[in-house]
Amino acid sequence: MRNANTQQRAMQLRKQLTDAERHLWQRLRLRQLAGHRFRRQVPIGHYIADFVCLESYLVVELDGSQHIEQTAHDQQRESALKALGYRLIRFWNDAVFKETEAVLQVILDALNETPPSRPSPASGGR
Repeated sequence: MRNANTQQRAMQLRKQLTDAERHLWQRLRLRQLAGHRFRRQVPIGHYIADFVCLESYLVVELDGSQHIEQTAHDQQRESALKALGYRLIRFWNDAVFKETEAVLQVILDALNETPPSRPSPASGGR
């Protein structure tokens, strides 16, 4: 469930991409990766994912040096996203710059995998 603060924060983050996010976004936007549509800075629950392919339930996260100290938060975030049926892959910012093609290949391979079945939505209202 989204809230107004998360939505507003996502809008701010779209305007303030990191250099690594901007670099990867230039390769993901406009269905450049085998026709898959990605969105950037997308609210999912209480979290904001760096990049998401909604059709494949794939989240791509970029980590800078600050993430070394945030492992507990990252694990909690990953568990929450997986509970919603998302698959998550992470890359270090350095890899995005130094190994762009390899990063894109890992993303493409993940997109081509059969996604796990998503949890059924809570019943109600139907």
